[in-house]
Amino acid sequence: MNWKYLSLTVVLAGITAAAPAKADQLDNIMSAKTLRCATFADVPPFASPDPKTREMAGFDVDLCGAIAKELGVKAEIKPVSVEARVPEVKLGRVDITVANLAYTLSRAEQIQFSDPYYLAKEMLIVPADDAGKKKADYAGQRIASTKGSTSEMSIKLNKSDPLTFQDTASAYLAVQQGKARGMVANTMTTTKFVNESKSKGKEMRMIEEPMLYQPIGIGMAKDQPALTAKINEILHKLDESGEINKIWDKWLGPNTEYKMTRTDKVVPLSELKFDPIP
Repeated sequence: MNWKYLSLTVVLAGITAAAPAKADQLDNIMSAKTLRCATFADVPPFASPDPKTREMAGFDVDLCGAIAKELGVKAEIKPVSVEARVPEVKLGRVDITVANLAYTLSRAEQIQFSDPYYLAKEMLIVPADDAGKKKADYAGQRIASTKGSTSEMSIKLNKSDPLTFQDTASAYLAVQQGKARGMVANTMTTTKFVNESKSKGKEMRMIEEPMLYQPIGIGMAKDQPALTAKINEILHKLDESGEINKIWDKWLGPNTEYKMTRTDKVVPLSELKFDPIP
């Protein structure tokens, strides 16, 4: 008998037996009766502390709550920084990330995306007296954004120079103080800042040409087919019932300062026509 071969076989068998199978995350959520959900720490109207209650509130918070309700569990909100949205899911510290998370090729290598629930735009705002008319006019110029965001990516793709901060308020302040020629953020955030600037600080305007189009979805760990399928099923159900539109209207709709109407539908990523960014 080849004892060397037998010994190696025994060792390998022991290693295989000791290596645990990857846990089913959906089962864990249902057992814990809790959906751990990462949201922005302070990026209204998506998620920010309510001034009165200090509880987290916003579109993403409500969407996470709606998903948890469909699962029959409670939602546990974990505020995170912009750049921590992907790592928190990847490391298993949260079950899902609902934080205006745009699909990118690099993020898709690290985590699983749900079917997108809307197609967002990254928009550039500049002082009202700025001479620029289109995004190409800002190539080589210093533009502010949040760190680790698709806003920052869009600035680099435009061959502009990103000046990054931990939050959108600081990025906006940099433009107001003349440290950057403009600022890039999602349509909701830039609309809010433009409206506020009409009565406070240096007046701003929005460049009509989007810096970037991007599908927004929910982030989950890879290799969790049951969870991915369930989240997609719930998103389609919430979309068809009008619940996503109801939440949208509450935070972003015609009766809010953003005055935006959601016309998107939850569809597989493969059905959308867009140029994925790195």
